[in-house]
Amino acid sequence: MTQAEVVTFGETMALLMPNQYKGIEHASLFESSFGGAESNVAIGLARLGVKSGWFGHLGNDPFGRRIMKAIRGEGVDVSRAKLIDGEPTGLMLRDKAWGRSSVYYYRKMSAASKMTPEHLDEEYIKQAKILHITGITPALSESCAATALEAVRIAKKHNTMVSFDPNLRLKLWDAETARQVIQQIAEQADLFLPGYDELQILYGTDNIDDIITELRKLKAVSILKGVNDETLVIEKDRIDRVPFFKVQEVVDTVGAGDGFCAGYLTGIVRGWSQVESVRFGNLVGSLVVQGVGDWESLPSKEMAEAELHNRKHIER
Repeated sequence: MTQAEVVTFGETMALLMPNQYKGIEHASLFESSFGGAESNVAIGLARLGVKSGWFGHLGNDPFGRRIMKAIRGEGVDVSRAKLIDGEPTGLMLRDKAWGRSSVYYYRKMSAASKMTPEHLDEEYIKQAKILHITGITPALSESCAATALEAVRIAKKHNTMVSFDPNLRLKLWDAETARQVIQQIAEQADLFLPGYDELQILYGTDNIDDIITELRKLKAVSILKGVNDETLVIEKDRIDRVPFFKVQEVVDTVGAGDGFCAGYLTGIVRGWSQVESVRFGNLVGSLVVQGVGDWESLPSKEMAEAELHNRKHIER
């Protein structure tokens, strides 16, 4: 049995982006990569020195094989991931033009969307310290929703901690359906990692006090991201506020939330306090936004610790 301290699963898709500041409609050259919230987190954890595992289904096609090799090459255990014959790897196109970013998904009937509870390895989830899931997986299909809920049930059965980032995607499902499923998972989670903007949609209010009241009804420690340049640690009897790290230039915000999750979960695995873990998550997120890509700018352990301790970078 391969030991992984944090395991996660979901859909990872091929990614195509115009390599110039043109819209997709007018671009002739595209860059190829891949992305998926869960695999991004797994890569981030591995770079930070945490044993991580990602599983999911990819098509047995050029995109799927490339993705599998790349994730494995980042030091993530993919022994439970599968390449499926006759089913496609999901595809997303990212467009950035006229100051606006848009994502177009081509993932209907993808290999990942056909995952079922029978595809879960109970022993693999059982041996982990943390199961990390997002709200993207249950949005893919009814069978994926059932798979996510079953994974949570298995984790709870074996006292594996459940970390849940709602990662709300309104292009995948409507707000009311999302609200019901996300609430169901949040009620079982040990660590709940929502963004303030997501909870405004899910709870139907922008009143921070009302949102905090709702979060305190959960048994989870809630990590509320993006409140006035702070991350809030909300427990039943206290709130801690952890400020963001300031950066000189924001290059690309894609992947910042996944970087935060990787940094935060690294702290939890290492036995740090909630505040220390959130501070490290904030730091990793701040490093991610200074580079380009879903996962390419995730920092190494050495880089993150150097930034944490304010060590000077020697250029030459």
